[in-house]
Amino acid sequence: MIDFLMNIEQWLPMLLDQYGVWIYAILFLVIFAETGSVFMFFLPGDSLLLAIGALCSTTDAVHLHYMFSLLFIASVLGYTVNYYTGSVLGLKFFNQHSRYFKPAYMVKTNAYFMKHGGKTILMARFVPFVRSFAPFAAGSARMNFAVFTFYNVVGSLFWLGLLLGVGYGLGHTVNAVADSF
Repeated sequence: MIDFLMNIEQWLPMLLDQYGVWIYAILFLVIFAETGSVFMFFLPGDSLLLAIGALCSTTDAVHLHYMFSLLFIASVLGYTVNYYTGSVLGLKFFNQHSRYFKPAYMVKTNAYFMKHGGKTILMARFVPFVRSFAPFAAGSARMNFAVFTFYNVVGSLFWLGLLLGVGYGLGHTVNAVADSF
């Protein structure tokens, strides 16, 4: 199961054949899980988005505009859930007497998010491991929710637009080259 999730982009054509329009729900759940949980950092967000873009360019069964809209909702909701999880559970981790989670770290995290929080949320979309942890840390640090939401939405627009767009363009290019032979 983990191998399937880590390499889901390779299974997209088969999933489309087997599940048809349910592929929208499957991909919604994958993007939501990756962005909505610190424990799902291993999911292939970037490569999956490239593959989805390419799939949209090669088949009429999956439409780029619908996929973009759905995955935008999934990624924004995922980050929001992760933010709230961090705001509820983050302080519990830092308040425990632990070698790794110390109250002094929370003070540094707060200061960091006060100064660089917006840039971090925006740029974290493009860094696979960080993408799952940044909203949790922002919630733990009590980053202003309105500021978080703004950068969450803008980051999601750029992330999805860039990767789905590049995938779509590559899919068209590969089709054009294949058709010329």
